[in-house]
Amino acid sequence: MNNVYVTGVGMIAFAKPGKHAPYFEMAAQAARAALADAGIGYELVQQAYAGYVYGDSTAGQRALYEVGMSGIPIINVNNNCSTGSTALFLARQAVQSGAVECALALGFEQMNPGALGSVFNDRPSPFDHFDEATEELVGHGEVPLALRYFGGAGKAHMDQYGTKLSTFAKIRAKASCHAANNPMALFRTVVTEDEVLAAPVIWPGVMTRLMACPPTCGAAAAVVCSKAFAQKHGLDHSVRIRAQAMTTDRPVTFSAKDMREVVGFSMAKEAARRVYEASGIGPRDVDVVELHDCFAHNELISYEALGLCPEGGAEKFVCDGDNTYGGQVVTNPSGGLLSKGHPLGATGLAQCTELVQQLRGTAQARQVQGARLALQHNLGLGGACVVTLYERV
Repeated sequence: MNNVYVTGVGMIAFAKPGKHAPYFEMAAQAARAALADAGIGYELVQQAYAGYVYGDSTAGQRALYEVGMSGIPIINVNNNCSTGSTALFLARQAVQSGAVECALALGFEQMNPGALGSVFNDRPSPFDHFDEATEELVGHGEVPLALRYFGGAGKAHMDQYGTKLSTFAKIRAKASCHAANNPMALFRTVVTEDEVLAAPVIWPGVMTRLMACPPTCGAAAAVVCSKAFAQKHGLDHSVRIRAQAMTTDRPVTFSAKDMREVVGFSMAKEAARRVYEASGIGPRDVDVVELHDCFAHNELISYEALGLCPEGGAEKFVCDGDNTYGGQVVTNPSGGLLSKGHPLGATGLAQCTELVQQLRGTAQARQVQGARLALQHNLGLGGACVVTLYERV
């Protein structure tokens, strides 16, 4: 089995719906950026995995034909919010197995404004069971479903551990401080804990508007290859994927009667466990993390799922500053989804881009000094979770 190296990454700045180029232009721009970062032409790519959620079949071909028409296999990937990391998972598998020496993972999304909604309303929704569980556990039918999912998970943590609303506000304020140093972030204005709490209320006592990520449009990409390929072409192979795991739901998602499980707590915990076991390292060894903060609430419960703190210890973790520079582990130095935005298919590869730059030491004002191990967590309801450990070698 080959070691797999991330030799090129690229992304474009995310934009609000309606203020961006068409999806194929955004995707082609990100792909070209990753290829340029790697220092190779598209003709050397042997397979490509193109991820998106909102789009017709073969949109991946439409996007990549703008870069080149080399006849290679192009596989279209759709796995909800974990789509970008699923594309990376497949590209990494292709290289690791020896099926190819070089593959491209691409993620892009052209989204509509407002809350996420179903597109195919003439057939059963893949979220039927999730919606039923959410209605049973939290109700609040007047609140959009995505907010009910993750707000409900945060409320479950509040109910069990006494977690305060101000703790979620601290997470959002931290994200804004990190994003102020990221030219790719959509929102770069620093907001305080008090400003987050004073924002319009979405769910009284549970969530304000600033605790939710904005829908955005954008694209990101990564080139992965074997060591032999990198050496043959003189490519930077200082960052490798040390371990990676992908999980889907088990019965506990619904049987536990806990909104944290409905939104993937055990999926993330198991994926992280597999990564730690395969790599021989533990969460205390990780220097920097990009995790799936679609809501401040999900960032908090993900600290526990990833083992960054004990279960029930997330509030202390936040209040002690262990989630930022000078603490235990810097989480979301990019500003995360809360500040960058969340173009579903692109998110996982934008996380990859940030972590590769951190390990290369090229993250400029965001740089986590001495970063050697970086963890990525990308979650999609319905469901799938991909956890990836990158290492500077």
